[in-house]
Amino acid sequence: MHAPPPVRQDDPVTAAPPPAADELLAIAARATAADRVEPFSEATRLALRHTEPQHVIRTDGAVTAGAYVADDGSAEIVVDPDHRRRGHGERLATEVLEQRPDARLWAHGDLLGARAIADKLGLQVVRNLWQMRRAVDADPQIAAPQVPEGFTARTFRPGDEDAWLDLNARAFVHHPEQGRMTRADLDERMSEEWWDPQGLILIVDDTTGDPAASAPPPAEARGLAPAGIVASHWTKIEPADPAEGEVYVVAVDPGRQGHGLGKVVTALGLQHLKSRGVQRISLYVEGDNEPAVATYTRLGFARSAVDVMYARP
Repeated sequence: MHAPPPVRQDDPVTAAPPPAADELLAIAARATAADRVEPFSEATRLALRHTEPQHVIRTDGAVTAGAYVADDGSAEIVVDPDHRRRGHGERLATEVLEQRPDARLWAHGDLLGARAIADKLGLQVVRNLWQMRRAVDADPQIAAPQVPEGFTARTFRPGDEDAWLDLNARAFVHHPEQGRMTRADLDERMSEEWWDPQGLILIVDDTTGDPAASAPPPAEARGLAPAGIVASHWTKIEPADPAEGEVYVVAVDPGRQGHGLGKVVTALGLQHLKSRGVQRISLYVEGDNEPAVATYTRLGFARSAVDVMYARP
């Protein structure tokens, strides 16, 4: 059970508030339609299915704005488009920072309203997350790559879960979100409507065994992911927008850097998305990750949007 969230309200609180998560998700959908930018990340949308937002504003009993703060202090705020320019965003940001001085506030799309609030509260940019996009039929042409000798490419199948999670943890050991993915997180995403095991491409090291093998030799002693999975490309196509595919997660085992596996597995994923008939492909990358930005630029991607994270100095 989760305690009711603190409530900011135009009128005094006279009764316990009803659950706010569903109302806040509905507001997020309206904000997306109005701004053409989603105010909540996938992680927040999933979290609000089974927990309540910590901060909400109600007007005449209905939720009109709210904020969700993750365990790591990252926070996202949304205000109903019909209730903007009333100070709700600033009030929520102030309240979040009062309760979590180390909070980091996402501004998806870096909209002018969010910039104004950040300036007024004296916040500074601490992170830039780029969205990059390319057309499938643009240059350079998307083609299937040659998998290096000694490696095999295949798609995900039942039983790969733990080996993939181990690879993911190794590849993203320093990443603030992706590296903490748990089996429960993976299972939740695999239950989504968009999940397609054919869209999770794996590269297996033939010398260390395959998860399907009866007794693969241990690879951990050599610093490799167990079960031979050394690279993966998880792609995503939302049923609501089948014309766009996403480079969801690309992971390469640090013990196998230098074999060109990242380039190969990325190309395999792009080829898969092309074969599914998408017209555009998008991805997210840290703006200060110059090698990754350069790689995706060479593959025909260009920056299409920026998500900015603000925090106190």
